[in-house]
Amino acid sequence: MTLSTGAPGALAAQEHDDRMPYLLQRDADTLVAVGATGVQARVVTSDNRNLTAASGVADLTGRRPVPRNGYFRIASVTKTFVAAVALQLAGENRLSLDDSVERWLPGVVTGNDNDGREITVRQLLQHTSGVHDDYPDYTSEEDFRQHRNDAYTPEQIVARAMDHRRDFKPDTGWNYSNTGYVLLGMIIERVTGNPWHEEVRDRIVRPLGLDHTFRPGTSPTLPRPHAETYQRFGDGGPLVDVTEQVGPGTNGEAGLVSTTADLDRFFSALLGGRLLPPEQLAEMTRTVRVSDKFERFMPTARAGLGLFSRQLSCGGEYWGHEGGDAGWITTVGVTADGRRSVAVSLTGVQASTEQDVVRVAEAENKLVDDALCATAAAGPQRR
Repeated sequence: MTLSTGAPGALAAQEHDDRMPYLLQRDADTLVAVGATGVQARVVTSDNRNLTAASGVADLTGRRPVPRNGYFRIASVTKTFVAAVALQLAGENRLSLDDSVERWLPGVVTGNDNDGREITVRQLLQHTSGVHDDYPDYTSEEDFRQHRNDAYTPEQIVARAMDHRRDFKPDTGWNYSNTGYVLLGMIIERVTGNPWHEEVRDRIVRPLGLDHTFRPGTSPTLPRPHAETYQRFGDGGPLVDVTEQVGPGTNGEAGLVSTTADLDRFFSALLGGRLLPPEQLAEMTRTVRVSDKFERFMPTARAGLGLFSRQLSCGGEYWGHEGGDAGWITTVGVTADGRRSVAVSLTGVQASTEQDVVRVAEAENKLVDDALCATAAAGPQRR
């Protein structure tokens, strides 16, 4: 037996790290077993090692292996990029989190009990604005094939929401609102004179060297390598390849393509304090309760500004975000000090019932927890 003279906590963490390739592969395989056609996952350890796993197939026809460095649409994980830009602008005193929506977008949020004078930038960021969602969606395979390349402006998305009464008076409830982040994108453009995605590119993507993160705009294709994704329209229907599409999110708030390596780098830099001043990072990580329905899929979740905190089974918490659209699901988690991170991309997720969704969420949550709890021996990490 070889004895180590290192600290017991460090030895335990290293032993867990040594098990990570096995744990990561096992948990990726479980995600395929509960309903994904393909999975790629990456863990970046506290000593900057990259551990990757892939499971399932990249396409159902040729059954190619899933690439470990593939591109994918990150959907609502884009919200964290948008939130980081908004908080940078707040740190530069170019806007305030307490500014009203009306100040920056006069007359845009109005009608049906909606009132931009009552909603603040902070409430948009934290999903406490009460702004209703009415995003375009595909109702059938025929509808998908007919409309998959349709483009929507942010103004069109917001106008759809204004056809509905607000979900609640601002700051009296919590409800996830994609439309709220469309409004944030519009505010960023009003403040800076540039589209939100150009600010993300100039402030985050280029400085961090995220060479595989970009907004595809109205291009329906993805760079290679990538896995195909699939969706089933209606019970018993065939799996439809929905990889190539523009989609409403591309023209609204959820428009970035990325890789697991780039997402790990971004979230580690964000929580590590490299993108925001301390005051703004503290604002971003000040949380409120989410709705009971949302917590069913993300147990222990609390909402910050473009981030969610979750409790780790080994003690402490982590921060991250999830995104899902047309068979894609993306999850990122990072410890509170930014030293350890995990990013996961699922393709072709088949979940026809709420219980199916819960099973996928539970398997996904376990992968993230197993990956980040490798630091448990070093003690809880709280901000």
